[in-house]
Amino acid sequence: MRHGSIPGAHGRVRPLSLHGAPALHTPCADVTEFGPELSRLVEDLFATMYAAQGVGLAANQIGVPLRVFVYDCPDDDDVRRLGHVVNPRLVEADGVVIRGPEGCLSLPGLEAGTERYDHAVVEGFTMTGEPVTVHGTGFFARCLQHECDHLEGTVYADHVTGWRRRRLRRQISRSSWRQTGGPS
Repeated sequence: MRHGSIPGAHGRVRPLSLHGAPALHTPCADVTEFGPELSRLVEDLFATMYAAQGVGLAANQIGVPLRVFVYDCPDDDDVRRLGHVVNPRLVEADGVVIRGPEGCLSLPGLEAGTERYDHAVVEGFTMTGEPVTVHGTGFFARCLQHECDHLEGTVYADHVTGWRRRRLRRQISRSSWRQTGGPS
């Protein structure tokens, strides 16, 4: 991103990988090169996230198997949290466990009650290689945990249990976007 520019303004909207795509169920590799290609990827992630009206997006959701995600999400105090993390590691997830509605751009139109901690801390790097630590509460903590899960090859549907899981599986199987050949 250029200094002072709007994230994603110079990015390209890329197709989203949908639930069942192998990229969503495979752990991502660490980024080893910090340069123009990584900057373009971050810009494309922002452009794609905004086009899909999301609050977070991981690189494997656009078919890139690297540990990078972007976010533009409110926290518990309704403060806008905007940024990206390269090679993120979820170093804390604690506090109260809250079951709340959770959706995903890779499962369009669906959501399910998913349990998440209400506090999370992620450590990683910026696209220029500077260390960064991101603290989140409430909905933003949910977002951070959700995006870190993506990079481990997990989607929120994997956390849903009981009747919610059965209902979500039925909804996935009936969805117009469902990809064949992948897990449901």
